[in-house]
Amino acid sequence: MISPELVGIMIILIGLYGLLTKENLIKIVLSINVISIGLVLFFIGVGYVEGADVPIMPREKVVDPLPATLMLTTLVVDVAITSLALALILRIRREEE
Repeated sequence: MISPELVGIMIILIGLYGLLTKENLIKIVLSINVISIGLVLFFIGVGYVEGADVPIMPREKVVDPLPATLMLTTLVVDVAITSLALALILRIRREEE
């Protein structure tokens, strides 16, 4: 089975390819989002513990909740940054016309 860390790295590389090869601003913003999703998947995979329990009712082994919390915050910030970037692109396009 492929590890989440490896899939995250592959998604990051796909996003980097799009970031380096595309000239369209919207495609660049989408490539940045792909990189962000790859990073989230990578860090969630790193923080996962096989056979561990949720930290609400701890038994023997528990999963550290900090990586999941930080990645959820990252996703929320990414949505805000993406909406701001798309609004700026729209403004640039309107001023060019």
